[in-house]
Amino acid sequence: MNASPSLDLPTSRYLGWRPERCDRVALVLQGGGALGAYQAGVYQALHEADIEPDWVSGVSIGAINAAIIAGNPRERRLERLNQFWERITDRKVWWFTPEGDAFRQARNASSSFLTTILGQPGFFEPRRTNAWLAPAGAADATSFYDTSPLRETLLELVDFELINSRAVHFSVGAVNALSGNFVYFDNMIERIAPEHVMASGALPPAFPTVRIGTEHYWDGGIVSNTPLQHLLNQEDTLNSLIFQVDLFSSRGPMPRTMQDVMGRHKDIMYSSRTRLMTDLFQTLQGWKKRTHAALSKIPEAALSAEEMNLRDELALIPEHTILQLIYQQKSYESHAKDHEFSRTSMKEHWRSGHEDTRQTLTRKDWLTIPPDGAGIVTHDVHRDFERR
Repeated sequence: MNASPSLDLPTSRYLGWRPERCDRVALVLQGGGALGAYQAGVYQALHEADIEPDWVSGVSIGAINAAIIAGNPRERRLERLNQFWERITDRKVWWFTPEGDAFRQARNASSSFLTTILGQPGFFEPRRTNAWLAPAGAADATSFYDTSPLRETLLELVDFELINSRAVHFSVGAVNALSGNFVYFDNMIERIAPEHVMASGALPPAFPTVRIGTEHYWDGGIVSNTPLQHLLNQEDTLNSLIFQVDLFSSRGPMPRTMQDVMGRHKDIMYSSRTRLMTDLFQTLQGWKKRTHAALSKIPEAALSAEEMNLRDELALIPEHTILQLIYQQKSYESHAKDHEFSRTSMKEHWRSGHEDTRQTLTRKDWLTIPPDGAGIVTHDVHRDFERR
């Protein structure tokens, strides 16, 4: 594959390999707590294939992974991702786990229980006073955990000066706790600090709001668990190859127990926005192209200046290829899979992301920009296997 030398200039980018007519490679990371190690595996496979993103966007745990990727030079990214995931899973659950799903389910339940009562190293820790017992207005009254350890971890593992140099486009999504509006913190618009990343992952009632300026923010996953919309909303003409990494699958078996019901509810709730976004923008692209075709048939003398400008703008609609990578839940995982932070599960999630991405990259016919007029084309390796 073609490799470009990395420069030390703050505005330079290591482009790596990209398909013909591709102006931008984007890595879009959904929220999902402990499942976020899957995204680290995805990045590892892209890194090994010399495909480096020049836009990284995330929500919640995706925002943390995105910050580590964008906030480190290419040669340090995997090392830093590994340091983060090793640190927050640095707790032994069982010294030995017998083979079999029943034993693994029991061990995972123990792991998620320990997270609930102890928090996770380098990530979050329980409040001194339980929120239900704290008086209104007290620091402990609105969340069960303190995320100060995460701030220290981010400052150690992420170079925010590098993020703010704009060498890589970086954005994370959060929700304004007062207005309920979804917002994006984008390094092309504002300076990024640890608080912007923490705000994107401040999921209530576990975590407190994060104050930025005079506003307070919660986890972006409350409104939209994927930041794909921000990328597709850009008013530019850049053709994009987009790796959309989801941690909750919209497809799954019919529930048979109450735990299954809780798991399916969570999967559907947090996965639906990706489907909504791609369907919405495919429809919008179609109408834009029909509008352009209709305006092109009208003689210029009959068009106003505004209509001619619209016609010319619609002629430059970009094309997008979305490669959707979706974590597939293991049979022994429960609805608590997003806060089950054991080292064993972390390594499994990482390995799954790596393997799924390598499988996706073998489909050379997918690694192309759609022809003019195609709009948005989406590929999913798991659904491709189902069709076969």
